[in-house]
Amino acid sequence: MIPVKDFRNSQHPPGTLNRPRMSPEKPMPSAPHRILVVEDDTKLGRQIVDVLREAGYEPTWVQDGRAALEAPLASFSLIILDLMLPGAHGLDVLKRIRETSDQPALILSARNETSDKVRALDLGADDYVTKPFWPEELVARVEARLRRPTLTRSGVIETGDLSLDVAARRVLVAGASVELTRAEFDLLAALARRTGAAVPRAWLLEHVLDPDREGTERTLDVHISRLRRKLGSAGRHIVTVWGVGYRLEAGE
Repeated sequence: MIPVKDFRNSQHPPGTLNRPRMSPEKPMPSAPHRILVVEDDTKLGRQIVDVLREAGYEPTWVQDGRAALEAPLASFSLIILDLMLPGAHGLDVLKRIRETSDQPALILSARNETSDKVRALDLGADDYVTKPFWPEELVARVEARLRRPTLTRSGVIETGDLSLDVAARRVLVAGASVELTRAEFDLLAALARRTGAAVPRAWLLEHVLDPDREGTERTLDVHISRLRRKLGSAGRHIVTVWGVGYRLEAGE
């Protein structure tokens, strides 16, 4: 098992962590991704900012939930959100963010219980990193999330040979139109909004399916099975995350 480095208990003074460096084959982007870091611990927040900046990103750091909610979220490519924040719990902040924004969110927390992780995913988190962690792990998670396509509330997403237009409620596979039922389309759109992230069954049942007619896990599984079959070759992008729910994987 690979050991993890605890930012808080590091014996290295600030600024001397063994941070990841950009390889010669991976030049700095001309327009770096902007990342909002929400972390109340001063030492940890400063080190996260330093690590992200060295990795080629443009971090903005705030130390409480209110400042995060007042930030121009649409201008950031990713939000890194601590759970234990002064004045407001991180999950409450995440819930408020999800009311108006689909920006990817990565949770930082010292809590590693499965129930906490599922709750965070249920509220719209895209990833969950448990403290302590290596700086390299955080950068790798950020890079992985930013490689995935993000669907805006009125946009189009393409993953592999699958294309989804939410506004027009149109699905194409290899350029050919695919007819889906309301439930099938809404399930695909819900997964596409968080491409690459596991979406819990409970969330899909509560927010996508009709609770009066379709509110069972068996019904959800049937819809997913039919959706995969209708999508043909693109159906392989919908994978089961055992014990959690489903995930739409990013295609080539």
